[in-house]
Amino acid sequence: MGGTPLFIRKAHGSRIEDEDGNSYVDFVCSWGALILGSAFPRVTKMLHRQIPKGTTYGAPTKLEIELAEMITGAIRSIEKIRFVNSGTEASMSALRVARAFTKRKRILKFEGCYHGHADSLLVKGGSGMATFGAPDSAGVTEGAIADTIIASYNDLGTVKRIFEEHGDEIAAVIIEPVAANMGVVPPLNGFIHGLRTVTKQHGALLVFDEVITGFRVSYGGAQNTFGIKPDLTCLGKIIGGGLPVGAYGGRTEIMDQVAPLGPAYQAGTLSGNPLTMAAGIATLRELRKRNFYRRLEKKSNVLHRRLSEAAEAVNCKFKVNRVGSMLGLFFTDRNVVDYSSAKSTDTESYRVFFHSMLSRGIYLPPSAFETTFISAAHSKSDIEKCASAAKEGFRAVMTKGASS
Repeated sequence: MGGTPLFIRKAHGSRIEDEDGNSYVDFVCSWGALILGSAFPRVTKMLHRQIPKGTTYGAPTKLEIELAEMITGAIRSIEKIRFVNSGTEASMSALRVARAFTKRKRILKFEGCYHGHADSLLVKGGSGMATFGAPDSAGVTEGAIADTIIASYNDLGTVKRIFEEHGDEIAAVIIEPVAANMGVVPPLNGFIHGLRTVTKQHGALLVFDEVITGFRVSYGGAQNTFGIKPDLTCLGKIIGGGLPVGAYGGRTEIMDQVAPLGPAYQAGTLSGNPLTMAAGIATLRELRKRNFYRRLEKKSNVLHRRLSEAAEAVNCKFKVNRVGSMLGLFFTDRNVVDYSSAKSTDTESYRVFFHSMLSRGIYLPPSAFETTFISAAHSKSDIEKCASAAKEGFRAVMTKGASS
């Protein structure tokens, strides 16, 4: 987006403050991790209680078991789970296990879906790679991506044709069930269910990357919303309560491939550390309270409507893709359904809009291909402040268009 990045010194609730003392309403929410907002009292209380007991042991803890039981209770497809330190580790490890279980090499992923920065997954990965216009990453060898097959998101026909040709070579299909790294792009009707069918037909595993959607779109994740049971699931962000975390899990017979029970090695010094586990437990306790997601949906719907109305008032070409408390903001008059249509949107208009909003105290994702998040901490006045700023932001976009 240009300009100087904000350096943050503190945050609380829906507000974030930079080193220059400027305060903003935060719609980045640490890229979705802070569903309760920053410094939520019950989360910080759990951390203050744990810190004097030690920050890491390099050994299992009761907290690790408690969080694992909460997750497996919420996401029924996960029978066994392993904690790691990031979403990247979760995706990388899950695919290693998939290869070990199926004894196949190839992985199918989708354009614009980001699964972390493991070498084999840095192919048309969306997110920052889309922002900087890089289809691949420097330093990634041809050998590292040789077994990665690319398909277009929401194009089930292409997936079927790929399986007809390479079905006995594909270990797994990995997908964000709601794409959130090319802006928010929901699956078309039948797409996710079609993937479940074709993977079963060919003996491949279906891996849901729910690092973003897990505990975001519902307590049971996107798989609960869509009624799909993947073989493996990757988690992160929310389950750590704002601390570094990742996890992967699935059916027992698959997860038993992980050492020491099986031949697929994975370990990490700080995996499952007690601080992260404590913050995750405190967070999930709040999320399972009655009507939590109903209230979050309500305020997200209000922001969606107010942004659309503000753009329409000045005839600005603008669309919002929304799934729950995740919003994708696109400057276009066409539907955004895949990576190609996301890349064809007007990113220069988003840049103008971003800086206009920032100057009015609204912190949006500094990329046209990232997700705007709503948290439980956002108030009616926060939504109103954003809507009011957006009116001026859309006018700035239209003025830019008239002068160019």
